[in-house]
Amino acid sequence: MVASPLAVESSRRLALLRRSPSFGYLFLATAGSTFGTYLAAVALTVDVYDETGSGRWVAALLLANILPIIFIGLFLGPLVDRLSRRRLMIASDLVRLAVFAALPFVEAAEGVIALAAIAGVATGFFLPAVYAGLPNLVDEEDLTNANSLLQTVETLAWMLGPVVGGVLLAVWGPAVPYVVNAGTFLLSALLVARIPEAELRSDEPLTQGHWRDVADGIKLVVISAPLRAVLVTWSVVALGAAAVSVAEVIFAKNDLDSGNIGFGFLVAASGLGLALGSFFSAPALGKVGLRRHYVGSITLMGVGWGAAALSGTIWLAVPLVVAGAVGNGGATVCNRLFIQRAAPDRYRGRALATIMSSTYAVTGLGMAAAGALADVFGARAIWMGASAVFLVGALVALVVTSWLPVASDAEQQAIEASSVSAVAALGDGREQPLEQGPEQTPAREPTPVLEPSALEPEPAPSANGQHSSLERLAVLMEEIEGARDAEARRPS
Repeated sequence: MVASPLAVESSRRLALLRRSPSFGYLFLATAGSTFGTYLAAVALTVDVYDETGSGRWVAALLLANILPIIFIGLFLGPLVDRLSRRRLMIASDLVRLAVFAALPFVEAAEGVIALAAIAGVATGFFLPAVYAGLPNLVDEEDLTNANSLLQTVETLAWMLGPVVGGVLLAVWGPAVPYVVNAGTFLLSALLVARIPEAELRSDEPLTQGHWRDVADGIKLVVISAPLRAVLVTWSVVALGAAAVSVAEVIFAKNDLDSGNIGFGFLVAASGLGLALGSFFSAPALGKVGLRRHYVGSITLMGVGWGAAALSGTIWLAVPLVVAGAVGNGGATVCNRLFIQRAAPDRYRGRALATIMSSTYAVTGLGMAAAGALADVFGARAIWMGASAVFLVGALVALVVTSWLPVASDAEQQAIEASSVSAVAALGDGREQPLEQGPEQTPAREPTPVLEPSALEPEPAPSANGQHSSLERLAVLMEEIEGARDAEARRPS
């Protein structure tokens, strides 16, 4: 029997798991922990709702997962670069293991939400550490495929986890899903522990003090053209995605009159589209390049959900939602590639955390607004509005990536030139290595400032100069902390 071209291509791409055992461990760890997380999410939601009978408490549960990620991205992102990424990931898994091992013994909704918030803190450190360390585990030519595979397995876990969680919840109640999820975090920690420490980091961690590091992370996202492109574009797209999520159940049950089964079909369609878009993004990126794939994927989101909003039946809406979600999966892979290639290793964690926190904040605001608007205008109008937002996002992406060459062989040079320019604008030479001792490896030489290139995008004008208001605020915070420490050490 002759294997199909798709099977051959899939086998070739999955061979990366054998060529890079460390990536294989990370792939399996992500698959297990993500599956367990979504499996337990069903139990958490039902547990809180059964205890309180209130949608407000369910909303509080959702916020308990989102707010810690926003806080960490804004104020603690540099820790992902300063601390050992391997130990940070293992510690995050062990904290979440403890949380879900304790949840079966907690009855009050307040306790469940408090533990969920602790798990949210751990997730806020785990995810940036994963994607900051990923480029160090594979060769540059395999980075697109690695991101594609990781996003695909996350999406498949998102599809299967709630189904299995629902079955376990129906048979045994919430305790069993909690325990199963705790087991997935233990498995994840054991797999991450097999990755050598040095393979998750290529540059020495550098620091100028915590608040200066926070300021540098924010400044880097603003002045780096690739990072700024993701921040601006995905802030727009996140508003549409939030509207789609909030109105989805109303659209299925009221506008399409398909009940809970129809809602399940729409959720499954989104998952299937995300998986397909993520998996096939790697070969598509090789053919059309990063810019065209990014803009095209977001455009597909707008067309898919806009056409679905006009559908009269669930059977017409489902394939259109699949198409829109294919675009979502492809654009998400592009986001990660932009960040991983543009942010140097010693800044990558805080750049990822900053952009994640901004996106989650916009998503939260979008959900609040969409919930109010859906009651006034209806779900179909909200989906049409989301489609328009996606199309605006595609236009924004076209504008903010105008510096990026269309040819895929030149785009990497442009991104590298942008990275060098952005780091030079931060004043990279004035940094000092962490805890440099006489027997440690000498600090790396400062990154040289290259001559301007035709491929190099212009930095944001407002970010130039070392005496910006952001940096002055960071210096002031460091001085206040220093004075507080000196006062604490002073004898009474």
